[in-house]
Amino acid sequence: MNAYGQRRPPVPPHPSKGQLTSSKSQELAQRYNREKKLILNHPLATKKMKRDQLRALNERYANEKRLLRSAR
Repeated sequence: MNAYGQRRPPVPPHPSKGQLTSSKSQELAQRYNREKKLILNHPLATKKMKRDQLRALNERYANEKRLLRSAR
């Protein structure tokens, strides 16, 4: 009878807090750039509409960055 047959494999290491926040901020930056590109390349939006949408996007992005920094 094998004593090691029922042993579970070791638990994978969890990411450190720094790694977690950096990956989250990277995801946030990618999402921001994707949304900005969509807004700027929209065929029907006027310049004023794009400006307003970008202003709202920048505000939301700044708030989320602030939340990420405060979580550290």
